[in-house]
Amino acid sequence: MSWFNQKQNAVLGLDISTAAVKLLELSKVGTRYRVESYAVAPLPQDAFVDKNIANTDAIAEAIKAAVKQSGTKLKDACVAVSGSAVMSKVITIPASLGDAEIEDQVLDEAAQYVPYSLDEVNLDFEVQRVNEANPQMLDVLLVASRKDNVNDRVEALSKAGLKTKIVDVEAFAIENSFALLTDQLEGFNEGKTYAVADIGATMAALSIVHDGRTIYTREQGFGGKQLTEEIQRRYGFSYEEAGLAKKRGGLPESYVVDVLEPFKKAMVQQISRSMQFFVSSSANRTVDGIILAGGCASIPGVENLIEQTLGVSAYIANPFISMALSNKVKPQALSADAPALLLVCGLALRSFD
Repeated sequence: MSWFNQKQNAVLGLDISTAAVKLLELSKVGTRYRVESYAVAPLPQDAFVDKNIANTDAIAEAIKAAVKQSGTKLKDACVAVSGSAVMSKVITIPASLGDAEIEDQVLDEAAQYVPYSLDEVNLDFEVQRVNEANPQMLDVLLVASRKDNVNDRVEALSKAGLKTKIVDVEAFAIENSFALLTDQLEGFNEGKTYAVADIGATMAALSIVHDGRTIYTREQGFGGKQLTEEIQRRYGFSYEEAGLAKKRGGLPESYVVDVLEPFKKAMVQQISRSMQFFVSSSANRTVDGIILAGGCASIPGVENLIEQTLGVSAYIANPFISMALSNKVKPQALSADAPALLLVCGLALRSFD
């Protein structure tokens, strides 16, 4: 299984998170992208256990539902594994090596850094650039993940009638989408540093992007599921009822003050804590803006609370602002779902590598 494929035919972006399967198909005419189709299909609670796939049949059924809902005809897909399931490291090798020698050298280096037998992992690498400190050397990105992490996703796609063409890493997919957000960012330039906080159902992932490249990532166990569970506990709903009430409204007047505001404050605290870890590990690095993604980014007013609390400009991610839409895509629905589709957009963009 290849992580960094060569040019290939169009692929579906397929984001398999703990709460839903998100599907996106993009095309490109000239320099402009077009959304051909997209869909979001919920997953049952038993699909994942401790961030690991536990029920490939349930995930396959959700993928089938998303494919049917979207109307896509594509059969090849790009999926991703989470950062916590991936070891990545930039290594340096001599620039004078040929292609075959580079591969041998990388495998030798991998044996030193990967904490498992190489027979137990899927591994790939990408030559990135000439090393800044020594032009006689190349920087090479090495990535590896346990085969179980990859195979479970491949199996779920296969059961749904799709073929896995590329396995990506979630942080790389976020980085891939970042260029689509720059028009949203006031005073953007390449020298600035931005935090992308992707907060989904169960995980809060922070990526720090500088000059278009990810320089730091951190994951925390926090997400919208905690808000759903608090609604369930406080108002006596089932989990499913609480989820619907969270999305559609109709909760008691006390909900905003007693439940939603404390959750928003906890969300900002999580982002602040992750950013503090980054700042403490970097030399005089500041963050020029925070981009909110994931389902929790759609909570009203959360960007204002971040600006008030952290003193940094905050933006709600929408990678589709400059894209054309097919007649199958409802603009209002896509706009509402856009923050939760940042990662899958990065996967769908792999069609144009």
